Amino acid sequence: MIDPATKEEVLIEALPYIQTYEGKTFVIKYGGAAMTEEQLKQTFAKDVTILRKIGINMVIIHGGGRGITEAAKAFNIETKFIEGQRYTDEKMIDLVVMMLAGKVNKEIVNLINTNGGNAIGLCGVDNLLLKARKHMPEGVDLGLVGEITSVNVPFINLLVQNGMMPVIAPIGVGENGQMLNINADLAAGAVAAALKAEKLVYLSDIEGVIVNKKLISTLTRSEAKKLMEDGSIFGGMIPKIRSAFDSLENGVNKVHIIDGRIKHSLLLEIFTDEGIGTQMTHED
Repeated sequence: MIDPATKEEVLIEALPYIQTYEGKTFVIKYGGAAMTEEQLKQTFAKDVTILRKIGINMVIIHGGGRGITEAAKAFNIETKFIEGQRYTDEKMIDLVVMMLAGKVNKEIVNLINTNGGNAIGLCGVDNLLLKARKHMPEGVDLGLVGEITSVNVPFINLLVQNGMMPVIAPIGVGENGQMLNINADLAAGAVAAALKAEKLVYLSDIEGVIVNKKLISTLTRSEAKKLMEDGSIFGGMIPKIRSAFDSLENGVNKVHIIDGRIKHSLLLEIFTDEGIGTQMTHED
């Protein structure tokens, strides 16, 4: 049993954060273990519902790569990766739409609504929510993969102003009406920048930015640049860090990478002084 004094300290510590963030917008990129393990799915739904109930506008962008890969096997559709990125052909885009905009999206919405969260499921095709163009990183052709060119901000604002929580599958629509598969991390960054969000939070399967076996709690671009140059930050973390700072430059106030494998990690990062992950901030 938790000591009553401890409960009081927790609530008092959270109060100034609740007051600061009331009416602000948070964009959450939902993925990893938090999306697949039943207990973590439940705590995520409760966490975002609590945040919405205390007056924070919540917008969720979700992935679903594991489910797509499993479905591709079941339908005997070849899964091909080029330099670690999924190649999307005509058959694969049909599967992506079926899984992301259908099964995965509606499961998340249902879970949140079961906990009283007032979620509404969308994908980028709805009301031209996410307009996109073909994405070819460094000239690599990934097929029907897109990058966001515009976000229908008035549409999202209309929903959140009426108490709803948009849950968005990262599927964009091109100029010719072609649906495009969009990386969920990049989609979350683009949506957060368009909304000038107070926070962009990446729920992942890592603690945050680790340097010399220690968690870095706060990171600025200049600090990150030094750590990348000396090799302390390397591999797959580099594009995630660069994307985070691009979001900051485009209007987001803070970006967080937190461990979604920890129960209530979202609340612990936002409402405690120490937090549990890495926050990336402006230089000042």
